[in-house]
Amino acid sequence: MKKEELPQDPSALAKLTDELCYVKNEDGSYGTALSSGWDVKKEALDHAWDEIGERIEHAKKEVSEGRKSPIYFFMEKHLMDENILSAYVKLWKFRVKRHMKPSVFKRLSPKLIKKYADIFEISSEELKNYKGE
Repeated sequence: MKKEELPQDPSALAKLTDELCYVKNEDGSYGTALSSGWDVKKEALDHAWDEIGERIEHAKKEVSEGRKSPIYFFMEKHLMDENILSAYVKLWKFRVKRHMKPSVFKRLSPKLIKKYADIFEISSEELKNYKGE
């Protein structure tokens, strides 16, 4: 692709980063140039962010209806899965999964609640009191 043909269609990440691409210079040699993106990539990113938004809303609903603990919502909000969260809290995945049950979450120690809260960058009180609003 020629340097002057390099797409510059802004995407969701346009303010955060540009993509380095190889281009053909005017003299026929290859060089690099920055692109803020192109429509196909923008549509894919927008679709991915829409899906993430839906997952977060679903998690919020699960917490508000009492089917999941607040840990589930904050895990989704921080774009984590059970494997990632278990690595951060240094617990087995099955234990993290159990902590997502409201009945188990209510019995967690203050130390463990603080550990989760620190990972989610919120206070222990905020984690304990989150009701899915």
